[in-house]
Amino acid sequence: MTLRLLCPILALGASAVFLLPLSPTPAADAKVTAAKKKILFFSKSSGFEHSVISWKKGQPSWAEKQLLELGTKNGWEFTFSKDGSLFSPEYLKGFDAVLFYTTGDLTSEGTDKQPPMSAAGKQALLDYVKNGGAFAGTHSATDTFHTANESKKGPDRYLNHGAEADSYVRLLGAEFIKHGAQQMAKNTVIDSKFPGMEKLGASFDLHEEWYSLKDFREDVHVLLLQDAPAMQGIEYQRPPYPSTWTRNEGKGRVFYTSMGHREDVWTNPLFQDVLTGGLAWAMGLVHADTPPNIKEVSPGAWINPPYPGEPKPAAKPAPQGEPKPLPK
Repeated sequence: MTLRLLCPILALGASAVFLLPLSPTPAADAKVTAAKKKILFFSKSSGFEHSVISWKKGQPSWAEKQLLELGTKNGWEFTFSKDGSLFSPEYLKGFDAVLFYTTGDLTSEGTDKQPPMSAAGKQALLDYVKNGGAFAGTHSATDTFHTANESKKGPDRYLNHGAEADSYVRLLGAEFIKHGAQQMAKNTVIDSKFPGMEKLGASFDLHEEWYSLKDFREDVHVLLLQDAPAMQGIEYQRPPYPSTWTRNEGKGRVFYTSMGHREDVWTNPLFQDVLTGGLAWAMGLVHADTPPNIKEVSPGAWINPPYPGEPKPAAKPAPQGEPKPLPK
């Protein structure tokens, strides 16, 4: 599909805006029929930068090109940015949803040398969602704002922290530990009625870089369940755990899927349906019942894989209690 940009890039460097057609063409697959919505796709990499979100010679990344097409089909307008310094209550008010594909401590300049968030900017994001904003993350959004900088540590990286987890981790619903080799893996469809899940069947197999995750919130509504025991690699020596889910944060809605590493995944209708369905739900364009179900469908989710050298998985449950307030 050839796309014609209706306006030039408004800002080069850390932030770029591409406006999409004003007349929406709803995507039947995702059952999205609402008017144009504005979505911020934020892809700053303070840690590892994935090739699918890398800007080259000022051009949109691979993921952004796919989002432009999805935006055209759904009547959505995307803003693409890597500039964390823009985050503020006023800035976020301009968007109906925020979509993250990020890594590392975003308050640090880090790998991509793009402007970092401030602590106030991070709090603005948390408040935006709590007050009714829509937030979605794909793939490495869970590899972001690690609790106590654990991405740089050893055994601590494999522990659950519950109420002591980073405020962003608690917002999203879980945190990345590690991944093994890319491989074909099975995902069981837990909620086939959720938007974008209708055509997936009872399960599907997909070749992807699959994340092993920890510190799941107890209020998560699981959409897809990773068949970890059937996978190769110590990272997956654990019971099945969620790979795609939703949760509510105050008045806001949160959606996450661990898919999105490979270029061919971004062009796969399966992934596109899951992503657009999740975004549509988060923005309130479609309805779905999403009660917490993680304890019923994934009771072993809090059993993490073993730290290399340990004889068996560490089964430390997530501690309970209220989260600590974000430092000012």
